[in-house]
Amino acid sequence: MLFSSHIFIIHGVLDRKILIIIPAYNEESNIEGVIRDIRNYFPEGDILVIDDCSKDGTVQLLKGMGVNYLSFINNLGIGAGVQAGYLYAYEKGYDIAVQFDGDGQHRAEYIERLVRPIEESKADYVIGSRFIENEGFQSSMMRRAGIRFLSLLIKLLCGLNIMDVTSGMRAVNKTLIQKFAHDYAQDYPEPEAIVSASVKGSRIIEVPVRMRERQGGKSSINIVRSVYYMLKVSLALILCAKKDK
Repeated sequence: MLFSSHIFIIHGVLDRKILIIIPAYNEESNIEGVIRDIRNYFPEGDILVIDDCSKDGTVQLLKGMGVNYLSFINNLGIGAGVQAGYLYAYEKGYDIAVQFDGDGQHRAEYIERLVRPIEESKADYVIGSRFIENEGFQSSMMRRAGIRFLSLLIKLLCGLNIMDVTSGMRAVNKTLIQKFAHDYAQDYPEPEAIVSASVKGSRIIEVPVRMRERQGGKSSINIVRSVYYMLKVSLALILCAKKDK
């Protein structure tokens, strides 16, 4: 399979190679719309879908659309999928990597907003936040409470005020591509990645975005898993902050 890369000009400045990493598991009902959205709003970026051993028609759709993808032979989870994308980005020399969910919640019109602060050397790590302007889909009340708790915990650990700590819509620079390619949390990794980058001195900012509800399929997170997630990720954040200092 051939992979393309782009170098392009924006406002007279030589832009960087950008890879959009899309982890996907059983996203047959969503992935086609996600790819079309990205191609429409951000055709400059290369797309790499990480198929986590889907049991539905996800891979067949990717083949039909001519999308570059990696496919695991076993289900390894979101952390392994995203890390595989970072490893690919590192080995291929990409300057910016964008995480973008495969379930239809993220809107490609905001990718430019994510990458611009990195291109302008104003940030190393940019997170798309639902809670700056409080517009679009805001998640359930229970999940918002959990997010606020994790946000407070990260502030206590790192002195960093991030509102949407579980947002999977984010972009990182080349330095963090290399870091995450070799060291990335495996279970619900988004909050831990923030702590890991922060204690290493990375400049982390949020930009406002709007998200949609999941466009199809079913989320793997229920009430029991949410409680388990809160306990596990809280401990992981504390350990991560101590480990990376």
